[in-house]
Amino acid sequence: MNDFTRMRISNDATFKLRSLKQRTGLTPNLLCRVGLCFSLENDLQNDLVPLDEDGQEFNRQTLLGENDLFFISLIKEKCALMGLDSEKDFMQQFKYHLNNGILVLHGRVKSLTDLTNLIEK
Repeated sequence: MNDFTRMRISNDATFKLRSLKQRTGLTPNLLCRVGLCFSLENDLQNDLVPLDEDGQEFNRQTLLGENDLFFISLIKEKCALMGLDSEKDFMQQFKYHLNNGILVLHGRVKSLTDLTNLIEK
């Protein structure tokens, strides 16, 4: 379902997002968008581990911005590529890739230059 208005990330992702913000100077919503795209492009995880939702909460408009439909479409396409139901499994996939993207970026990005180099690849 894509009728959500708020999304909450895990405590671990919240901590790592704060660190990424300090390293890059970018706002959390922009970092989330980059991380989401990176995870959707590179991760084929089908067996998802349940995530806590005790971290930072985002308003949908703030999180996805003017490209809301683009991000929703990417997640639905990922579901289809993995043989999942794009309606039933949407939120689970969204939460997974949002959190996973933040965690992956945290491990790879130490500066804004690192993020730029990662995006250019």
